[in-house]
Amino acid sequence: MKKYKFTINSIDYSVEINSVEDRTIELEVNGTPYTVLLDKEVKQSKTPTLLRSVAVPSTDHGAAMKVVAKTGTIISPLPGTILDIFVKPGDTVSIGQRVLMLEAMKMENNIESDKAGTVTEIKVSKGDAVMEGDVLIVIGK
Repeated sequence: MKKYKFTINSIDYSVEINSVEDRTIELEVNGTPYTVLLDKEVKQSKTPTLLRSVAVPSTDHGAAMKVVAKTGTIISPLPGTILDIFVKPGDTVSIGQRVLMLEAMKMENNIESDKAGTVTEIKVSKGDAVMEGDVLIVIGK
């Protein structure tokens, strides 16, 4: 089950705990088996379980997204350079549609719309350097 090494008064001990039930522990010290009775019960500790909430991407196609995400802005998720723009003012975009490509940390990143509507304004041009949080595209109804 568990193995420990102890040094007591310059003597090395190898202790292996085989089982723990209530107040009784079955163990071996340097290969010799022993049964140890404790003065109180040992409570088994559980390994904690990490619980995470479900991550919902910003381009979720759920009904709630379609209701609330009709207008707004698309912002840069990280600093980089605009490589290409795939829409122009007046185009109708849907949720999840690729609208531009951003180079960041030597990688090309597709930026998708998390809103449905009509492109009313494009705030950047090819080759522009943008910072995280900069408004890239404005979408209206």
